[in-house]
Amino acid sequence: MGKKILFILMVLAITAYGTNNDSLFSKHKILEVERKLQYLRKHSLKTIQSDDGDIIDCIDIKKQPAFDHPALKDHKIQMVPSYNSAKEEVKQRNDESYVTVTSSQIWRKSGSCPEGTIPIRRIGKRELLKAHSIDEYGRKKPSFSNRQVLNQNIDSFVQLRNHSKAILFADGYRYLGGKGDIKVCSPNVEKDDEYSTSQVSLLNGAYNDFECVESGWAVNPSVYGDRKTRLFVYWTADGSKKTGCFDLTCPGFIQTNNEIALGAAIYPISIPGGLPYKITIYIYKDPITNNWWVQYGEKTNIGYWPPELFRAICYNAESVEWGGEVYSTTVGNTPHTKTQMGNGQFSSGDSSSILRMRIHDNSEALKIPEWVDYYSDEYNCYDVRYNADYVEDPEFYYGGPGRNPMCP
Repeated sequence: MGKKILFILMVLAITAYGTNNDSLFSKHKILEVERKLQYLRKHSLKTIQSDDGDIIDCIDIKKQPAFDHPALKDHKIQMVPSYNSAKEEVKQRNDESYVTVTSSQIWRKSGSCPEGTIPIRRIGKRELLKAHSIDEYGRKKPSFSNRQVLNQNIDSFVQLRNHSKAILFADGYRYLGGKGDIKVCSPNVEKDDEYSTSQVSLLNGAYNDFECVESGWAVNPSVYGDRKTRLFVYWTADGSKKTGCFDLTCPGFIQTNNEIALGAAIYPISIPGGLPYKITIYIYKDPITNNWWVQYGEKTNIGYWPPELFRAICYNAESVEWGGEVYSTTVGNTPHTKTQMGNGQFSSGDSSSILRMRIHDNSEALKIPEWVDYYSDEYNCYDVRYNADYVEDPEFYYGGPGRNPMCP
């Protein structure tokens, strides 16, 4: 009888331990996380509670996280680009179902940030505690593959262990900008430490130490704490080994816009058979300051990455990529992850897509890239299709379900 009572008490103790999240972490880490969160919120001048559960802090633009970076201590904010040297008339497609979403974020229904501030989505305590360290929170996990490159026209840096890509890319020139209309989807992400993204990326450098700036949408539970589709920016100066992060979760990206919150949920979402809602992303280099700007829609400049963060891409990018990426420790293994890319469908007219792709090279205007190639790390899991024949504007389709009979 005594042993039975002891067993019941042990079960109750274990249950109580498991229900208290903080008890799973050391007191030192809890205190460290609480200090970090308190530091991030101390400059908040206004707080907005979004209908979707997010909390948005309106932070003094001069006290945003970027200026904690040692190289940006004396940086003077550039509020608007010097000028956009690559103008292009926005062409309307004949397809009436083509819809471009430019500024739809749920939190805007609940309020707005005043001039002189920027909206910052509040980081959750749980997500910080789960990170291996505070410094690594918000950073992609680097893991470089030793696989040989089968197609010698493809830079080997796209082949990252635990990362699966399905992309269209242009390389071989000096790129100063890249643009695309990205269909907004809501892929299933199987585990909390996995993610699925769709983006426009510009890269430079060696495969194991590359520099990159990118923007698009992401479903990333480890960063955002849920499986909503969210707007993101990302950068790294060393292949994500020690630098870079999503949004404003580390010093680096300087935001200038008070209407767009990085990491905030995007709405509406495309569904198969429904309207193909899209966001327009344009990343381009300021010809005077060398800042890399991110434009959302056709007019809204969110902010920029200063050249002080980089060694090579501060001059130009060597390649432009459009497409999707999935991270999972079971990529390339059996059983494969069930995390979807795009909307979970293989490339077709109803799958994920990026349209109106443009580059800015040494020409005066944005233009359709003349020379491109496409690539998938795991063609049976996530595939690609590029259509440039008999269409006014090339179309790129990509995506897949992950685990399936062809990808066990």
